[in-house]
Amino acid sequence: MFKSKNECNIIYKCTVRLLDDSDVLECEFQPSHKGIYLVEYLCEQLNIKEKDYFGLRYVDNGKQRHWLDLAKSIIKQCKDIDPMLFSLRVKFYPADPFRLTGNGRLVLYQQLKRDLRHGRLYCSLGEAAALGALIVQEELGDFDEAIHIDDYVSSIDLALRQTENLEKKIMQLHKKREAGQDPSVARDEFMGIARGLETYGIDPHPVKDHRGSQLYIGINHSGISTFVAGKRSQHFRWNEVHKINFEGKMFIAHLSYTDASREPKKHTIGFKCPSGAACRYLWRCAIEQMLFFTLPNSQHVAVVSGGGFFSWGTKFRYTGRTEREILTEYCERLREQKMTHSAASNRKASSVPATPSSPQGDLAQIRYSSLPRSTMSDPLGCTIGSKNLIYGRNAHDMNVGANGGVQMPSLEPLCEEARLRSSNIDGLNHTASEFPDYTYRDDMEQSFTERAYSDSSANAHQQLDHHYGPHEQVYYSSKQYCGLPNAAFNSGASIGISTSKLTHKNSINSSKNLRKFHLLHAFIPSVIFVVIAMTGTAVFIMESESELFEHVRSMPEMLSLRYQYYQPLKEFFLQKLGRSQNM
Repeated sequence: MFKSKNECNIIYKCTVRLLDDSDVLECEFQPSHKGIYLVEYLCEQLNIKEKDYFGLRYVDNGKQRHWLDLAKSIIKQCKDIDPMLFSLRVKFYPADPFRLTGNGRLVLYQQLKRDLRHGRLYCSLGEAAALGALIVQEELGDFDEAIHIDDYVSSIDLALRQTENLEKKIMQLHKKREAGQDPSVARDEFMGIARGLETYGIDPHPVKDHRGSQLYIGINHSGISTFVAGKRSQHFRWNEVHKINFEGKMFIAHLSYTDASREPKKHTIGFKCPSGAACRYLWRCAIEQMLFFTLPNSQHVAVVSGGGFFSWGTKFRYTGRTEREILTEYCERLREQKMTHSAASNRKASSVPATPSSPQGDLAQIRYSSLPRSTMSDPLGCTIGSKNLIYGRNAHDMNVGANGGVQMPSLEPLCEEARLRSSNIDGLNHTASEFPDYTYRDDMEQSFTERAYSDSSANAHQQLDHHYGPHEQVYYSSKQYCGLPNAAFNSGASIGISTSKLTHKNSINSSKNLRKFHLLHAFIPSVIFVVIAMTGTAVFIMESESELFEHVRSMPEMLSLRYQYYQPLKEFFLQKLGRSQNM
């Protein structure tokens, strides 16, 4: 919990590769720094404003890729990695790449070039030639017959399978380009073509279906897709994905969609990953993409649990902003700029001296007051109604005037002592009647606010004993205050004392008869019972040949349970039983 001074002064060093592998940055961090510190530091160094779309990826000793968790300590995630090497990559590809500005858009363009060069941005020959020609235009400029001779395109690494036929088409399209274009025009045109491809923003994960066929799963802003031989075979949009889970090596997606007859249906699909670590990585990537592109905000996001009962569970909590929050902030910034511009233009117009063309007096007021008011100060999707909302007070505390306006009660300077002296018995009874819940609720069921109210009532009772004279006494109980005259108090004193003694004696006897509740005494038997019941149910379903459970036995979770756990355990026990019988 407490760290020594020497431990706090430890500085770790790491290397970050940019999208161009030749560009690297050396960074330093302390043991207490989390992943978000490193991402913010790099975005600040590279002058990237849209830092939420980017992330750092690393590879562990098992050759498994991971995204650096922004909410966890850097050194705890990468303690076994030496040397500590990260790669800056685009983590969330926006549906519209032109939402990014400045260096953020430039880095996204470099990421798309890298995807095309490594085969992730899969496309047809014609689309690859168009994208390659734009890259050549951006890097080499306009076509010049004196400079661009022979196979000048072959010196540039453009695509994964860069054939001579592809290079010829790229050179032909480069020659036809209009001269004098700025490189930014070619970059924007490149991203406009790339965002229309099915493989835009896809990082392929190798999996196998229920038949054992090899395919790839890709996840982006639109949903989950499967690819066979570079072509998309299935696509599940985020509004159709009900739940994402994994069980061992099985990646499972629960779908809820509407068919052609507009009837709601549910379907479950499962894919087998090469390893359990690869399955967890795929599950986490899918969860992050879904939450980033679908959540309205990240303030009240719940913890997502993955893994089944028979596998190591994984909990994940999303960290950072969502795309809707980013777009909302961007719209508000544009609105403020427009308001500032309109205010500046109004000040400029009002500062113009009176001339024959600019009316004075009433004419000027008529001219400017007739303009419609700007609504740019309203929040997105919100309008101010005719009713006023009052927070922190009841409606009884306000006075509504004849004209419909709300009048606040007048404040009178009155000290606490004078208020207590002027208060009477009726005021105390009125205070108790305003809180009926406190009167009929037991002390054991009181919430925090109720206990605070009871404490304040006890303090008021002590003050009342001090201020009331000998002719008047106050009878106090845990339920309410009752102000009684002296005679009435004396006549009912014996009854109150005897009743309180009897109640106290009964409470003591009942507390002795009650047994103290222990959480473990109730939790352990429940867990044992649930485990036995689930195990017996699973064995019964797997060993039964009834057609009633055929659908349950064919589920991906049951198949994974059968082949990974049940069948090996069954063979093990049969071998043990066979050996004992032979002996």
